[in-house]
Amino acid sequence: MEKTSKLGAYDANEIETRRYRWWMEQGYFKPSQGDSSYAIVMPPPNVTGILHLGHAMDMAMQDLLTRYQRMRGKRVLWMPGTDHAGIATQTRVESTMKKEEGLTRHDVGREAFIERVWAWKETYAEVIRSQIRRMGASCDWSRERFTMDPGLSAAVREVFVRLYEKGLIYRGNYIINWCPRCETALSDIEVIHEETQGLIYQIVYPLADGTGHVVIATTRPETLFGDVAVAVHPDDERYRHLIGKSLRLPLTDRVIPMIADDYVDPAFGTGAVKITPAHDPNDFEVGRRHGLPQINVMNRDGTLNAHAGAFAGQDRRAARAAILDALRAENALVELPHQLSIGHCERCSTVVEPWLSLQWFVRMEPLAKPAMDVVSSGALRFVPERFEKTYAHWLENIRDWCISRQLWWGHRIPAWHCSACGEITVSRENITVCGYCRSTEIEQDTDVLDTWFSSALWPFSTMGWPEQTEDLADFFPTQVLVTGFDIIYFWVARMVFTSLEFTGQSPFQDVLIHGLVRDAQGRKFSKSLGNGIDPMEVIERYSADALRFMLLTGAGPGQDMRFYEERVEAAQALVTKLWNASRFVMMNLDDAQTEEPDAAALKLADRYILSRLAATVSEVTLKLEAYEFAEAGKAIYEFFWNDFCDWYIELSKVSLYAEGESAADARVVTKRTLRTVLDQALRLLHPFMPFVTEEIWQTMPHDGETIMRAPWPSVRSFKQDDDAEQRMQYVMEIIRTLRTMRQELNLSPSKAIPLLIRPARKREADVCAAAAYLERLCNTSSLMIDPSIVAPDQCATGVLQDAELYVPLLGVIDLDVECARLEKERANLTFEVDRLVAKLANPSFVERAPDAVVAKEREKLVGYEKQRDQVDRELIRLRSVTE
Repeated sequence: MEKTSKLGAYDANEIETRRYRWWMEQGYFKPSQGDSSYAIVMPPPNVTGILHLGHAMDMAMQDLLTRYQRMRGKRVLWMPGTDHAGIATQTRVESTMKKEEGLTRHDVGREAFIERVWAWKETYAEVIRSQIRRMGASCDWSRERFTMDPGLSAAVREVFVRLYEKGLIYRGNYIINWCPRCETALSDIEVIHEETQGLIYQIVYPLADGTGHVVIATTRPETLFGDVAVAVHPDDERYRHLIGKSLRLPLTDRVIPMIADDYVDPAFGTGAVKITPAHDPNDFEVGRRHGLPQINVMNRDGTLNAHAGAFAGQDRRAARAAILDALRAENALVELPHQLSIGHCERCSTVVEPWLSLQWFVRMEPLAKPAMDVVSSGALRFVPERFEKTYAHWLENIRDWCISRQLWWGHRIPAWHCSACGEITVSRENITVCGYCRSTEIEQDTDVLDTWFSSALWPFSTMGWPEQTEDLADFFPTQVLVTGFDIIYFWVARMVFTSLEFTGQSPFQDVLIHGLVRDAQGRKFSKSLGNGIDPMEVIERYSADALRFMLLTGAGPGQDMRFYEERVEAAQALVTKLWNASRFVMMNLDDAQTEEPDAAALKLADRYILSRLAATVSEVTLKLEAYEFAEAGKAIYEFFWNDFCDWYIELSKVSLYAEGESAADARVVTKRTLRTVLDQALRLLHPFMPFVTEEIWQTMPHDGETIMRAPWPSVRSFKQDDDAEQRMQYVMEIIRTLRTMRQELNLSPSKAIPLLIRPARKREADVCAAAAYLERLCNTSSLMIDPSIVAPDQCATGVLQDAELYVPLLGVIDLDVECARLEKERANLTFEVDRLVAKLANPSFVERAPDAVVAKEREKLVGYEKQRDQVDRELIRLRSVTE
């Protein structure tokens, strides 16, 4: 048991910095003993800069689960790490070099450039670590991984070689996304599509026999020199007679065939389209079906090559303008407005080209089916469930995965090309001789692997695979992956099929999908809008606890949330409330230990708060198990702020401040109840607000070293007491009614007043038992409780079910004011009576609604009518006094 000190002034920055350092020093983030294991692998942030609010929400969710499961007695591992982020990091380093030194990577050479990127990685990885720590993340830093660590690099090679040996990795020509500025292939996720108003070009293609022409529609006239056919739908009556004929390709002396293919949409443009297999993925497939040649008309840098004839050497934009001019000169062009979706490189915003290129690919069809089956079998679950469709859609429409990138930063493809025999040797180890002819004239492939290739192995490569390590045995597969919906295709699915292929298991049981954090207007955060918010600045202004609570309770699973600073302020108000309430409890625990209160000695208020605690523990546990963090946080908030602070703490002062020896036992019970409830509330709040809860807990009498390893509140420890809750709610309603009367009569809460209560006979014992509470919270100068009380001639009256309250007003308030108040109350009650009468007279409601619902509405009507009758009697009485 430890009790270090009383709570002083609240200083978020000092407390959060000190507590995190202490947690680290004590090794509390490492897996401890437990009855079962629980593991989460952190989606590795890219080492390209600082974290944003989306990262902060992601980290908060993972840490909540980690702390919650740790308190549930699990042996918990949260594996942290970062991603090398090939093209993103290389682009950042290159742009920095260009801006600061005027150098390109080619100026410094591959080895020197890679050294610069490693230095960048070390700098920004430390920035990211510091930000994650500032959020309070309780991940095991002793196991931190980086996607280019030696162990993970070995796993990448092992996977590549195994897939190659199975024939699932091959090298071939295929259409890929190509960035002419970065001069590399891009994955689909690295292409950002933007809707824009552009043009569609209708070009005249003459028939080779001179008998007519066909007008085709295209949005990319600069690829005209790569055309190898014109295609129409086989059922299109307009063109059926032309299928098989030849067309002359404009601006050239080439002749191309007219073909039929179901791919063509007769409603698009003119219904005739040019087929350019080297520059369009759909045309590529058409070309393969029809055995057409592939003519690439573009260089790596986006200029046209020799196939473009007179236009060779021109940049694609300049070439487009020149080609259009040439077509206009031949009266072979019509331009029409058209809505376009243009792909841009995520990193440099250059327009991306579909480009035929010799690349490395993974055959996806054999890998995709098991990845779909694992969801249909229930071994993998998405939360919310609707995202299973997103996952399945991509796998059902899968294409082979281009895994090579023309970069310097990343995992080099473990393939060596022999200039002597032309063969390719794929190896787990670096080699110096050809595996086929033993020649030493070999060179390693200059390309690197797509970043997603190594990221796909993250759940098991971080555990030491392909070695059969203790971590792999203890913590794989993991329990849950927390991530955004935007990378279900590109990361989640790839982790699933690689894990199934190499471990035989799904890498996680659940995939918890969260939405985006947007600004107050619902917009994405972006540099162009200038609406970005640095989570570290928010923490400096408020606290990490407040930011976490706001992010965790701001939206349900899969939903976007809007960032309002007012919500952070509200969360910070809860932190302050928690601190101040705890200070009050601490001041009254001098003689209290860790024992729970004796159930036989509990007063009504004690029974009430322990019952509410039991209900809250049950609800919060249920919501956390269902990943409904927002609902769990709201339940804790309501319990702590309303039930505990607003009511029980005030009610506890009756016992705490009572004098005399007879009150000693009651004080002990109250103190133990205060300590017990605060202790359990702190545990419930800890996964949401780890810093402030640890700081407070350490000042209390407690067992154990840290709250993060304290047992989670058990629903078996406290029982719900419906009787106590109903009786206490009745007393609370009396207090609320009197407070409303004070407000309406403009009577200050500090002014002591006489109070007469006429309860129904069945409620007399409850009201009498709560007399001490009523005296304190109602601030009475005198209190009388009697079912036979006759209302004084001049008094204010409060009417509630099963009781009337009378406050003598002689010399206190104008009776005309009280009559006006009662008239207003009568009008409100009449409105409710009329509403319910009409509702119950409606056959549609009475016949269709469940019997229990109808009965409840009838009960309400009786209650309102009874209250109105009481108000009427009071009005008659007061008017008789004033006449």
